[in-house]
Amino acid sequence: MKPPAFDASAAGSYAEGPPRQVPGYESLHRMVSLLLAERAPSDGRVLVLGAGGGQELRALADAHPGWWFDGVDPSAEMLELARQVAGSHAERIRLHQGLISDAPDGPYDAATSILTFHFIAHDQRLDTLNQIRSRLKSGAPFILVHLSFPQTEPERSIWIARHVAYGRSNGTDPALAESARQAIGSRLTILSPEDEVAMLHQAGFSDVSLFYAGLSIKGWIAYAE
Repeated sequence: MKPPAFDASAAGSYAEGPPRQVPGYESLHRMVSLLLAERAPSDGRVLVLGAGGGQELRALADAHPGWWFDGVDPSAEMLELARQVAGSHAERIRLHQGLISDAPDGPYDAATSILTFHFIAHDQRLDTLNQIRSRLKSGAPFILVHLSFPQTEPERSIWIARHVAYGRSNGTDPALAESARQAIGSRLTILSPEDEVAMLHQAGFSDVSLFYAGLSIKGWIAYAE
């Protein structure tokens, strides 16, 4: 959910959303940081797809003072939030409004896309992955985290219900929880974990490993061939 206004107080409000909806959200950022650092150099360039909000940019920039970032997001308002949230690292962050096709060519030492791909239409997924791959150095890590669970019934409905229940148990407003249920059920693009891995291989990534599973949300690390 995007906040209705984009001032400093809204940024703080937005920051409360993912921790309520994503199990182990802060630990997820630490895991991402550690996994990228296995291969990215101390002065590495990192591409962040879905950078709006700035939480991921701030966490990675805090942990790695030598890294440089290009963040891409279609929403000007969310990029403004990113400027506020990650503002202390502004000299190392360039923000670009648009899609992956609007990102610089690189080459990058690493890339991430966290809680973004379920907003990308199915017929655009493979092209998006291909474009990320084309911007990475050979062997560079790519981390992908978003909603992914079985798409056959009754498993699909069970996992949607679990996602909503987790948010409500952490204080998410019931109306927002119901809105999330409707979005997941009809408006977001969600694939099974098996299909996610297959598409990563198809786009030219290898050694795909599941490193995170928080109820309905899964995270993989893969490497550019």
